[in-house]
Amino acid sequence: MISYYADLAIGLILAFLLLSLLVSGINEGIVRLLGIRSKFLWAYLRDTLDGAETADGTSRLDRIVDLLKRLVRRISTPLTAAPSPGEGRSRLPATVLGVFARLPFGRDPRPAFSQEPPPAQSPPLAPATGTVAAEQMMAAEQAAADQTVVQQATTAPSDGGPAAGTVAGTVGGTAGGAAGSAGATVDPAHSAEQADPLERAVLTLDASEMAAGVADGAAVGGMADAVAGDAAVGGVALPGEGKSMAELLHERLQEIDHAKRGRTSIADIPPARFAVAVLEIATEHGGVEALMRDLDALNSPLSRPLKAVWNRASHDLEAFRRGVEDWFDGEMERLTLLYRRYVRWVIAALGLLVTLLFGLDSLEYGKTLLQDNAYRSEVTAFAQSGPEALEPLRERCAPAQDTYACVTDVLSTPAFVKIFTHAPVSVSMDAGGPVWEWHGEDWWRRLTTPGHWPGLLLTLVAVLFGAPFWWDILRRVSGMRSRSQGSSG
Repeated sequence: MISYYADLAIGLILAFLLLSLLVSGINEGIVRLLGIRSKFLWAYLRDTLDGAETADGTSRLDRIVDLLKRLVRRISTPLTAAPSPGEGRSRLPATVLGVFARLPFGRDPRPAFSQEPPPAQSPPLAPATGTVAAEQMMAAEQAAADQTVVQQATTAPSDGGPAAGTVAGTVGGTAGGAAGSAGATVDPAHSAEQADPLERAVLTLDASEMAAGVADGAAVGGMADAVAGDAAVGGVALPGEGKSMAELLHERLQEIDHAKRGRTSIADIPPARFAVAVLEIATEHGGVEALMRDLDALNSPLSRPLKAVWNRASHDLEAFRRGVEDWFDGEMERLTLLYRRYVRWVIAALGLLVTLLFGLDSLEYGKTLLQDNAYRSEVTAFAQSGPEALEPLRERCAPAQDTYACVTDVLSTPAFVKIFTHAPVSVSMDAGGPVWEWHGEDWWRRLTTPGHWPGLLLTLVAVLFGAPFWWDILRRVSGMRSRSQGSSG
């Protein structure tokens, strides 16, 4: 009797293990096919190293996913919040649909793959294209260019005639506080109504506005000078004239990379390698403090943890490297937990589909295992007692079926082999090859029968524990030892 229940436990554990392995294999195939794991990592790195991307409104894909959420009656939280243009938006998705819809089919956050070895000297640091920092820098550069044009047009003498010279004189007098009123004419040859657009713009300027314009021009010009500085001694370049922090990091990881649709396939970065890469970037950039200053100018979230680690390390490079390594290790643990929180819902959905597809009723399967053991005991008794023990076996066989053939068939197909026979399509092997059979009606009748629902629910809950859990249970129940334990003994 004890052996019956031991066989029952082993049979159920093995069935749950196979179903869990099937669910995990399907999930891993989807993740690898869509590159979700590497995209999830680089979406986090882009947000942490390069800052938020521009919030240019929801894309078409976001609207489609939001519509799907409404169809399944999940209107709780939008897929992506609608941030203000100044704050930007995160690349890292905040929902399950974002992980398996917007992330794989939206804008790819991964850097482009390169077959070239890491360069001896990296390009200067620049804001990533499409980020808030790049947009602000381009706006500042455009403002500086516009200010330069206005100053040249209003202050520089021209050979075009007396009108230009008079305009320059009027602007200079206004900036110095000695100009006439706004109603004065610029050119005595014609009135203010006949003035050209440039002259009318000069007439509307007063001394305070001109002084504020000069101050703004100096500030913008100073920012432009900082942008155009040499990268070897710090400073950042304009968008498109250098590489972002994430791209500079990828340059130092190319030796462990391989292409996947033209993009990097790196899904795991060792914390020690990340810390060394940050030190290499800082060395080429003029030092750790110069790098932190420029990251702060680019509104990079990386500048804050680097400052904290640098201050705690008391400006010691080795202590700084260890601090960055520990910080990144903690971030990867947090990111792994976040990823598993999203993936577990997909595992639950796949487990439900697999359970319904095979129609595995755990309660019915356990009962079948016990009956199978009892049936084999009767067969053993028949072998020992002779033909008089054949009568009890006739009840389990078809009326027109030979009893010996029935016994042989049952012994060759135990209950565990029949575990997947409730699927809509089944396959069996005979002398002529595989034979496919359709059982759609029986499968649907099985699913719609309330008596099977508790067993199906039990199967689903068991599958959610995962294959590692059931493998460990099977190893403990059967008395198997792992390879490491066997070698140590």
